[in-house]
Amino acid sequence: MGSLSSRLLRQQATQETAGSCECRKRKRILECHCDSETDEERENLLNTPRRKKLKSTSKYIYQTLFLNGENSDLKICALGQEWSLHKIYLCQSGYFSSMFSGSWKESSMNVIELEIPDHNIDVEALQVAFGSLYRDDVLIKPSRVIAILAAACMLQLDGLIQQCGETMKETISVQTVCSYSTAAGVYGLDSVKKKCLEWLLNNLMTHQSVDLFKELSVNMTKQLISSPDLFVMQVEMDVYTALKKWMFLQLVPSWNGSLKQLLTEADAWFSKRRKELEENGITFLECEQGCPFVPVFRHLRLQYIISDLASARIVERDALIPVGWLSSIYKQQWFTMLRAEQDNDTGPQEINKDELESNSMRCGRRLAKDGDYCWRWTGFNFGFDLLVTYTNRYIIFKRNTLHQPCSGSVSLQPRRSIAFRLRLASFDNNGKVICNRTSGYQILSLEKDQEQVVMNLDSRLLLFPLYIFCNFLYTSPERRVEGDGQQENPEN
Repeated sequence: MGSLSSRLLRQQATQETAGSCECRKRKRILECHCDSETDEERENLLNTPRRKKLKSTSKYIYQTLFLNGENSDLKICALGQEWSLHKIYLCQSGYFSSMFSGSWKESSMNVIELEIPDHNIDVEALQVAFGSLYRDDVLIKPSRVIAILAAACMLQLDGLIQQCGETMKETISVQTVCSYSTAAGVYGLDSVKKKCLEWLLNNLMTHQSVDLFKELSVNMTKQLISSPDLFVMQVEMDVYTALKKWMFLQLVPSWNGSLKQLLTEADAWFSKRRKELEENGITFLECEQGCPFVPVFRHLRLQYIISDLASARIVERDALIPVGWLSSIYKQQWFTMLRAEQDNDTGPQEINKDELESNSMRCGRRLAKDGDYCWRWTGFNFGFDLLVTYTNRYIIFKRNTLHQPCSGSVSLQPRRSIAFRLRLASFDNNGKVICNRTSGYQILSLEKDQEQVVMNLDSRLLLFPLYIFCNFLYTSPERRVEGDGQQENPEN
């Protein structure tokens, strides 16, 4: 025993000696170091914070009180599950705050059975909603956001509702846009609904999808087709073609082919029914199967579809659209042409936003990479042959009259005007706009063969592929002449 004590004492003395030496060594180093430091460096050293990881109070509360249920004073039962919770935390919920502060019988109960009327709410969503009362942040998966939103709305958790909305706006894609839009309508998230509509206007035509066509409701499709902000590729005829594919998938949702096969399959399917309908002297939209889609097709801008011979022949062949619709459009366009030729209609003279939004031609083009491009959109435009050029980051409109051949008659009036709006956009892989520009609505008056720069692009904001979209109105507001000589708006 004495020998052990001696050894321990000697070991302690050795450690103290070594410690003393080390202390003196550190002191010399410190003194040396301090001598070389400036006052400013010493001040910075003293005021620079040092990170030290402490156990988070929020994590402790979440683990101990919520997950472990320690010191619980209330049990919540719902969907076959039980949660041991605390009134003081539950009162953050508007739902429970009202329950506990009023004269409800639940205010004095230790066990509460919750009725869950919303089928979107499940156990996992309730777990997240209850847990959010015990922590500062919640991670929400896009696949779970609608269920969590439903639970948050039922429990009146404003912070969680807001976070669900932000998650939805950040993760809109072809897979989520329809379900998000529906949920936003049910749970009153107007900003999310607006974002979904904006995404659909941008992507319905530019990034067509079989799955998206299947999911789109009649009401949503009507809203998209009627909008002046729909990004159309290439011309209005392509909107008609897209609607034909969409209607086929609504009627045959079990079809599982590719997008490339879709138009051929749709044409074949409607062709079989056309033979039966011809015997009864009706078109597809006039039959029982087609009637639900009438409100959507009513918003086609047919005047810009029958302005191209090939397109007009396809529409007549398909026999989807009632004959009466087409007859009134043919008549309207004939009078418009006579006014342009014989009344010397030189085009819009002032911006009529309502007219532009409801009656302008919508068209677009995709530029895969930077370079020089020149094109015209097909169709008869009452003698205004518009050439569009993209070069050196400029977009130029030219009124072509004498110098280049065109497919239709050309007006030789000294000046012609068009009303237009030009928009440019680039998209990421999920269809989100990452940069865009717009000219706003403008009137452009051009002499014969005159050209005009309509947009100068900032190279820093220019990303390819680049999408160019235009709204055009080539003639003054269209009117039809009635038998009594009165003129009225064709919409009446």
